[in-house]
This record gives sequence, structure tokens and C-alpha cells, in this order.
Amino acid sequence: NDWLLAEADYLVKMAGRKLWLEHDTASATILLESADHRIAELNDPSMTPIREAMHSDITALKAVARVDRDGLVLRLTSLQEAVATLPLANAIVPEATATESGTVSTSVDDWKENLKTSLKNFSEHFVTYRTRDGSVIPLLSPKQDFYLQENIKSKLETAIKSVYREQGELYTKSLMMAKEWAEQFYDMEDPAAQSFISTLDKLAQENIEASYPSTLKSQPLITNAISERLRQQVKPLST
Repeated sequence: NDWLLAEADYLVKMAGRKLWLEHDTASATILLESADHRIAELNDPSMTPIREAMHSDITALKAVARVDRDGLVLRLTSLQEAVATLPLANAIVPEATATESGTVSTSVDDWKENLKTSLKNFSEHFVTYRTRDGSVIPLLSPKQDFYLQENIKSKLETAIKSVYREQGELYTKSLMMAKEWAEQFYDMEDPAAQSFISTLDKLAQENIEASYPSTLKSQPLITNAISERLRQQVKPLST
């Protein structure tokens, strides 16, 4: 019986380590259930408060939101690999202002203006002028494209680390910055770029943080029970 109680105490302590050091609620729950089975084998009514505390701990752990960290990391890693295949956008040229085509009047006095209008209309068949207001954003050079890819991969790597550290704000911010760069420099009419942006949006909405219990109610109870049994078994020294 003492060995069963000591084994249950060990399992409860291991559950605490799994919970607070690794945030592994699944393993912690299994360890607590195993500890409960050990105490049940004792068939000791005095252990009922400990079992009640264990079941309370198990219920609290099962209520913690499960985060599929490995799945999120795999999806982020696949996005890192897809960055190199995204097509760059063409040069961004401002919209041309509308121009009115001149018409020839019927008045003889306007012969100079009519001649200019006729020559202009004739020349437009060979050379066309367009007036554009604003700056033209040119294509990225191969060197700039490399830096763009590395910067986006770096933001995705930051998001991966944030998943394991449960830093939700940094996780979302990194994905949004990667999305902003992708929308600015890649061809958003291409299906691959659209899928990349869509996946970033979905991942940014994932919750990577969870609220864990600060203590296990069963841990001090089972430790006190073991200490009490040890005190009962130790015989007083004879004078």
C-alpha cells in the first residue's frame, strides 16, 4: 500500500511538471488518471478527499483549450517553403488621365486650329501620349527579391517561435506584417499568392494562448498523507 501511495505521489508531481514546464495538459491528465487508479487500488476510505481533489484537477485540465502547436508550426513551415515560388507583381503605373480628342470646326476663320487638330489626330495613329500623375513603382531587382523573401521568412519564423512561447500578440503581428509585404510586392491575381494570403489570414485568427491552473489541489493532500503515514510508522526512541 505504501508503494502504491508513493507511486501516486510521483505521478501527481510529474503531472505538475508536465503542466507548468511544458504546458502539456494531455500528458498531465493521463498522469493524474493513473495516480487515481493507484489510490483506488488501496481501497482506503481515508483517501476519498484525495481522489475528489484529483478528479477536480482532471476536470480543470480537460477544460483548458487545446492548442495544436505542431499543426500550426507545420502550416507555417509550408508557407516558408512557398515564399520562393510566389510571382512578383508587375510595375505599378498610375492611371492615365482622360484626354479629349479635338474636332474640326466648319468655320473658315478657324483654319489654323483646324490644321493643328487634324495634324494631332493624324499623329495619334503613330504616337500616343498619356499623362499620368503619381510615381511609378518599378519591378524589384533580383537582389531586392531575395531580401523580400528572407524578410517574410523571418516573420514566419518569429511566428513559429511565438507558438511555442504562447506570445499571441507577437504571433499575430508577425503574420500581419508578412501579409502586408506579400500584398505589396506579389501578384495578387495569381492563385498561389491568393492562397498564401488566405492562409496567413486563417492562421492569424488562431488562438495560441491558454489559461492553465496555477496549482493542483491533489498535490499537497497526497504529500501530507504520505508524511502522516511515515510519522505513524516511526517508533519513538527509547531513553
